[in-house]
Amino acid sequence: MDARRNIFHLTLAAMFLAIGMVLPFFTGQIPQIGNMLLPMHIPVLLCGLICGWQYGLGVGFVLPLLRYALFGMPILFPTGIAMAFELATYGLVIGFVYSHSRWQCVISLYRSMIAAMVAGRMVWAAVQIVLLGIGDHGFTWQMFLAGAFLNAIPGIVLQLVLIPGIMVALNRTGLVQFGRRAVEKQKVKE
Repeated sequence: MDARRNIFHLTLAAMFLAIGMVLPFFTGQIPQIGNMLLPMHIPVLLCGLICGWQYGLGVGFVLPLLRYALFGMPILFPTGIAMAFELATYGLVIGFVYSHSRWQCVISLYRSMIAAMVAGRMVWAAVQIVLLGIGDHGFTWQMFLAGAFLNAIPGIVLQLVLIPGIMVALNRTGLVQFGRRAVEKQKVKE
């Protein structure tokens, strides 16, 4: 039973990776719109929630690097490298926090999302500092605020609306189950 579950999660992770490869094309390859809507974040967050933190971490790290290798976007240095660590953190944190929540419901979903968003942006800033340095010609406080929060507000709002909606819809189909009893039933099956 465990092998079937792993294959199922691996298949879903591959699907989320594919979605992450294609979704940025809907922003029309215009970097300003992509920076605002954050299209690669959505499949990584969903992967961490549905498949678990290990898969979210892997998909998050590989996605921007693979997308650069195939399509040349995002630019590898410093954007792609920083995004790899940022998205890996999103997948790791949202999957870990959500799976360890006492109740797996919309409230714990929002807690997990906010924790992942804050942690991912902190990791992104740390990687940018390492890659660019600090100072007038390096990574500045203004760059952090603009890149992590101000320019990303439409994407953050989109994620806070879209991801819970998707999870509620998946709960209705039975793929994702909210509630404590669902968590206990899943652990009994394992």
